[in-house]
Amino acid sequence: MDGKRWQADSSAQLKRRWGKSSHELGNTSGDGSCPDVWELSNGDVAVIGEDLTDSYRDRLPDGVSIDPGERLIIIPRSTMIAARVDIPDA
Repeated sequence: MDGKRWQADSSAQLKRRWGKSSHELGNTSGDGSCPDVWELSNGDVAVIGEDLTDSYRDRLPDGVSIDPGERLIIIPRSTMIAARVDIPDA
């Protein structure tokens, strides 16, 4: 790492879903808008889930923090397992 802090690029586009849609996994009864895992056009990853930052903030393990502007997002285990087949090794 070159010492620079990573910063999200808000101009990156949603490129492709990793895994199955929330409808395919049975994780939604609505329009399939969440939860989801997406690769962005710059290679970063977007996760759509439930924001539980406030619920976890006071019980984070030592060495873990949520910086200003960051959120702790929860997705179902099935969503992450389904995404595994599309996650590159490098």
